[in-house]
Amino acid sequence: MIDIEKGNASVYADLGMADAAEMQVSAILVDMVSEAIKYRRLSWAQAAAILGMPLPKLSGLLRGQFRAISQATMHDCLNRLGCHR
Repeated sequence: MIDIEKGNASVYADLGMADAAEMQVSAILVDMVSEAIKYRRLSWAQAAAILGMPLPKLSGLLRGQFRAISQATMHDCLNRLGCHR
């Protein structure tokens, strides 16, 4: 039998990461970028061109490899995709 433990709202906090809050915000921003791309029905290549980012970098971002990408860059991506506050 497997023991199941209820976690927090953040998997990063559950893993004990020192920058858990920052990682959670980044994950939310990545999700917003992904949803904006889907909403606009863009291919990853089209989105990469709009964002001014190489396709491999966008691919990594959308697959959860976002540690090297600042939150400011993610906000810029959202702006370029037409997501304004």
